[in-house]
Amino acid sequence: MKRLAQGITRIIDFFYPPFRKLMSEQLFRYAACGGGNMVLDWVLYFLIYNFVIGHENVIFSFSHLPFSHLFDHLAIYSFEQVITPHIATLCIVFPITLLTGFWLNKYVTFTRSNLHGARQFMRYISVVALNLAINYFGLKLCVEVLGWYPTPSKMAITLLTVAISYLGQKYYSFRVKNSK
Repeated sequence: MKRLAQGITRIIDFFYPPFRKLMSEQLFRYAACGGGNMVLDWVLYFLIYNFVIGHENVIFSFSHLPFSHLFDHLAIYSFEQVITPHIATLCIVFPITLLTGFWLNKYVTFTRSNLHGARQFMRYISVVALNLAINYFGLKLCVEVLGWYPTPSKMAITLLTVAISYLGQKYYSFRVKNSK
């Protein structure tokens, strides 16, 4: 994994010189990694929404889970929740891009952070949780209230959360502790 991170860093750094006067190397790496992860997010969202979920509501039922027979005596056994296709897709794509985003930030962008990896991950999750809330309510607003298409809505909301994410990751999740 270390070699993969070094290879990705070398590729990103190869394209950095023309941008040297516009932004720091760290910001450029963040933009490249975040941009790559964002494209992965959009592609997965499009593919899953259109070809896996198929524009259909998803019915989540506790009774369809493995070992659900163990819970026959509980009231939650009959629990069913209808999830709209755009939110179901978000729930599938989110964990994938959470992990790829953390890995890229930790090993390519914010490599100087001296915080323990578990602490970084918990902080990363808290910043991402804020972005997830913005994504969730943004999708609800754009798709269900404004009537926009889900994929362009997701793209617009993602662009909105980029600044929040960068500042949160730089100054909170991967900050460099003073060594005094």
